This record gives sequence, C-alpha cells and structure tokens, in this order.
Amino acid sequence: MARKKSRGATEVNAGSMADIAFLLLIFFLVTTTIASDKGILNILPPKLDPNIPPPDIKKNERNIFNILINANDDLLVEGEYRRTPEGLDSEIKDFILNFGAPDEEALVLFNSLPASLQAQAQRRPESSDHPKEAVVSIKTDRGTSYELYLEVFDLAKKAYFEIYGERVGLGADEYRTLTGNDEASKLLQDRGKEGIPMAISIAEPNKIGGN
Repeated sequence: MARKKSRGATEVNAGSMADIAFLLLIFFLVTTTIASDKGILNILPPKLDPNIPPPDIKKNERNIFNILINANDDLLVEGEYRRTPEGLDSEIKDFILNFGAPDEEALVLFNSLPASLQAQAQRRPESSDHPKEAVVSIKTDRGTSYELYLEVFDLAKKAYFEIYGERVGLGADEYRTLTGNDEASKLLQDRGKEGIPMAISIAEPNKIGGN
C-alpha cells in the first residue's frame, strides 16, 4: 500500500508585514487632520499677593460700558434689557470712539484717526471721556450659557478689531488674523491699536444660577 507523503506546514513570510504596517501608519498620520480644541486666547494678569491689598482704581462710571448676562441668558446692556446681543458690537464701537471729555493726548489721537473713524466719533458727555479711558465690562452668572458668553465676548473684541483694522486699511477679520510673527504684521498690529488699548473686563460671575 502506497504511503502518502507528509506535507510540511506552509510558512508565510511575514517579514515585510511590519514594514507595510509602518508605512500605513505614516500615511494616515500625514493625511489625517487632527482636530484641536481652541480656547479663548487671553493674557491673564499676574496672580496678586494675598498679603498686599489690591490697588484702589477709581473709574468714572461713564467710562464703563456695562454688560450683564443672567442665568436665563437675558442681557442688561447699560441698564437696558434685551434678549439678544444683536448690534452690540456697533454700540461698543460707538462707546470706544466717544470723545466726551478729551484731554490733550486724546485730541492728538483723534487727529491721527482716518477720516472714516473721525466721522463715526461722537462727543456725548454722558459716554466715555475718550478711547483710552473706555472699558467694556462683561459680568455673567453661574448659569449663563457658555455660547452666549463667547458670543458677547467676541462682539466686544470685534468692535475693537474694526477700529484697529480701519486705522491700517484692513477689515476686522483681516486684522484679527495678523500673527505679529513678522515685522510687517507686527507693525500693522501696533499701528492699529496705538492709543486705543483693548480694555475688556471680565467680572467674576454671580453665584445665583446654575449648579
């Protein structure tokens, strides 16, 4: 009786599998867009020494543009109730560009503004003295939605960016994208905000609404 020849186990050469897997990994790393969450890019003030009392800063009430947001996302803008922040950027811009009681330095600033901004500037005595004194104050509640807070905060920044951009012949979005990493970009940034600091105050939230 003929005996069957035993067949040896077939071996698969896996030597190149590791190389293929490595190449695929590199391919996906190069071609895949990895999402990165962005927060609010703000420079925080240095931590105060608890043993030293905070400085007593006296600010005339007319130089503060007050925005209050409660737990129901209702707004109180300069004492006026409203449901949405629509048009808030224009109101803030008018407040910043007001020259209610300008000093000599403020008059020099006014004369340095382009004609388009000079035409928008007002001299209302009940509003801010001049752009250098203007402060936008945003105060929220623990229950205020993060989305509305960001929307209001962004509108306040937009008002400043519109002024800065107009001073150097750019739109607000164009000025916002300036990185300041090169000399030309840094020059435009400095020229735009010269004499008009972005003064947005974020007050500590009330502990009424929310958890």
